[in-house]
Amino acid sequence: MEGINGWLSFPLYESFNHDFAIRRFCPARVELEQGEWEEAMNYEIDSFSPDDHDTGSTPHLAASEVDDLVDSFINMDDHVDDNDKDDQNSKKEQDFHDFQDGIDFVEFPMMMMEGDDHELERSGSCEDFGAHEMVPSVEEVSHGVDQGLHLVHLLLACAEAVGCRDTQLANSMLTQIWASATPWGDSLQRVSYCFATGLKSRLSLLQNVNGNGTISHCAMDVPLMTRQEKMEAFHLLYQTTPYIAFGFMAANEAIRQAAQGKDSLHIIDLGMDHTLQWPSLIRTLASRPEGAPTLRITGLTSHQSLLELEASMKSLTMDASSLGIALEFNMISEPVTPSLLTRENLNLREGEALFINSITHLHKYVKESRGSLKAILQAIKKLSPALITVVEQDANHNGPFFLGRFLESLHYYSAVFDSLEASLPRHSPQRMKIERLHFAEEIRNIVAYEGSDRIERHERADQWRRQLGRAGFQVMGLKCLSQARMMLSVYGCDGYTLGSEKGCLLLGWKGRPIMLASAWQLHNVSSN
Repeated sequence: MEGINGWLSFPLYESFNHDFAIRRFCPARVELEQGEWEEAMNYEIDSFSPDDHDTGSTPHLAASEVDDLVDSFINMDDHVDDNDKDDQNSKKEQDFHDFQDGIDFVEFPMMMMEGDDHELERSGSCEDFGAHEMVPSVEEVSHGVDQGLHLVHLLLACAEAVGCRDTQLANSMLTQIWASATPWGDSLQRVSYCFATGLKSRLSLLQNVNGNGTISHCAMDVPLMTRQEKMEAFHLLYQTTPYIAFGFMAANEAIRQAAQGKDSLHIIDLGMDHTLQWPSLIRTLASRPEGAPTLRITGLTSHQSLLELEASMKSLTMDASSLGIALEFNMISEPVTPSLLTRENLNLREGEALFINSITHLHKYVKESRGSLKAILQAIKKLSPALITVVEQDANHNGPFFLGRFLESLHYYSAVFDSLEASLPRHSPQRMKIERLHFAEEIRNIVAYEGSDRIERHERADQWRRQLGRAGFQVMGLKCLSQARMMLSVYGCDGYTLGSEKGCLLLGWKGRPIMLASAWQLHNVSSN
C-alpha cells in the first residue's frame, strides 16, 4: 500500500513540527470533556468501571497520543506474528489443494457487480475520475509523506475541536481536510474522507442543539442509500475479502460440532438480512456420517421488504431437499426485544436442539447502556440454547468519550481500508462501492451520533467475554483454525492474519484484529 504504511516514515515524523499537534487547536478545552456531546444530548452513559471499559479512552489527546497513533500506522507490518505468517505461507499451497479437494465451507462467487457510482460530496464522477490514470508527479511523491502526516494531524485536531464544540475552528479545519481527503486517492486519503464526512455530520447535529440540551431535527447533507445498494456493497465485501466469510465459516463449524448426534435442529438467526451463510452449513449437515438432520431456520428481521429474502429461502429449501435435508424457513419481521425472545413467539418445539446465531448484530443491542444487551442475553438464556454463535468486529468503538472512540475507529478503519487496497485496484468501482455504501456508513454512525441513534457499538473480545459470562454463558473453544487458513488461501492475499485468544478466533490485517468469532454454551453444559 502507498497510503499509511508507505507514506509515513518515522524519521520524517520525528522532525515534524509538534506545534502542529492537537493541543494547539483547542486552547479552551472543556475540562474532562464532561460538557461534551453525551451531556449536550441528554445522553446517559452507563457507568464504566475500570474492569468494564478501556480507561485509555481519554477525554483529550496529548501530543504523545498523536505520536502513538501515527507510529502505529507506520509500524503496522511490525505487528504481524512472524511465526503465524511463516506457518500460513508454508501451508498455503497445501491448504488450497485440500480446500479444492472437498472442504467447502462457504460460497465464493467471484462475479463482480457493475453499476454507476454516485458522487460522495465532491465534484466529478467515478467515470470521469477513472478516465485517466492519476500518476503522481515527482513533486507530489516528494511531498507525499508530509501531506499524509499533515492529514492525520488535521483529522485528530478537528475531532478535538468538535469535542470542544468550537464549530468555527472545526469547520475551518474541515476545509483544509477536504483539500487532501478524497474517495479516489490512496487508503489514507479515502479513510480520511469518510471520517471528515462523519465530523461534518456531527457538526451539523451539534449546531442544532437547543438550549434544553435536545437536538432539533435537521436535514444533513448525507446521500440516501437504498437497501438494494447496501446489499450490493455487502455482497461485494463478501466476495472480495474474507471478513464476512470468516464469520460464516466459524459459526457454521461451531454449529456442526455442537449438532453432532442431534436429529432435529432449530437456528434462530438474529437480524437476518440474507441467506448467504446457510448453503455451506446445509451441505455439511447433509454429509454427516450419522445422517442428515431436520433443520428449521427462523430469521428475525426488522426489514419490511421481505420479498428478496423469501425468494432466497425458497431456493435454499429446494436445494436442501435435493441433498436429503428437510428444511423449514420462517421469518419474524419484528425488532429483536426480550419480549420477542420467548418459546411461544419463536415456536420452539420439544426435541429440537436450539442454536442462536448472531453475525455482527449483538453490538446493536448495547444501545445507550449495557442494560439493553443484558436483557437480550437473559432472554436468550431462558430459551436454553445448545449454542450461541457471536461474530463481531473486534474494536473498541463504544468508549464513553468521543475522542477515544474517534482515535480507536481511525486506527481500525485505516487497517480495513489498507486491506481493501491490497485486494482491489485503487480505482476499482467495486472497492468504491464497498467503502461508500458500507464502511462509510459505519464510520459516520460512530463519529456523528450519540444516544440511541448510535448503533455501531463494536467492542473487543474481552468485553464480550465479560458480558456473556455475566449472563451465564461460557466460551466453547473454536476448533477451526486450519479451516480458516484454507479459506484465507482462496483470497490470495498474504496480509490477513489469524489468531486465537481464550477460545475466540480472530481475523486481522497485518496483525491488527478486525473480526472475532466465538461460540458460547450455558455454564451448566459441558463443552465438547
